[in-house]
Amino acid sequence: MRSTRDGVHTVLKIGGGLLGKAGAFELTIEAVTAFRPGRRLVVVPGGGPFADAVREMFKRARIGEDAAHWMAVLGMDQYAHALAARIPDAALVDGVGGVAAALQAGHLPVLAPYRWLRAADPVPHSWDVTSDSIAAWFAGALGARRVVLIKPAEGGHKKLVDSHFLRTLPSGVEHLIVTADDLGQLDVALREGPEGDRGRRADQAL
Repeated sequence: MRSTRDGVHTVLKIGGGLLGKAGAFELTIEAVTAFRPGRRLVVVPGGGPFADAVREMFKRARIGEDAAHWMAVLGMDQYAHALAARIPDAALVDGVGGVAAALQAGHLPVLAPYRWLRAADPVPHSWDVTSDSIAAWFAGALGARRVVLIKPAEGGHKKLVDSHFLRTLPSGVEHLIVTADDLGQLDVALREGPEGDRGRRADQAL
């Protein structure tokens, strides 16, 4: 499925790690609110502290990777509720019909992904696969042209995306990273005209 004039242009993944950086979550909400109008976006949440809690359970209770995977996805649902509660005109959705209805009504769809992912089960159940790869998969499922990842600024020694991201990203879908320290670049990353449709390697940030 390819994006249409009224469809999704950009999947915007808002990292859960922003909750661990002082002020980053609030600044991200402000930036998304400021730069959203006129853009065809769907928000995919990260895992952040919700996924960290599952990692701890994985180590302590030996629950196995299958259980940990679905618990972490449920953690993304929790973050989706928080994002939908804080972003003006946001609508919490859990499927393609909800995304389309929210966009048609002029709302920003925030995707709670568990129900959709449980039915499709598209990615490996492994800690090597994060919400970055899940956002990439949703770009394909929604016919989006671009994935934009908002992340806390991290040292250059850390990988900005997981090892499965580029394998999961559909051919022809662009990918950009905006860090919490440079959220003014989000306006550029979300552009939908020819000037905005420029891909960038996933190991680079705007």
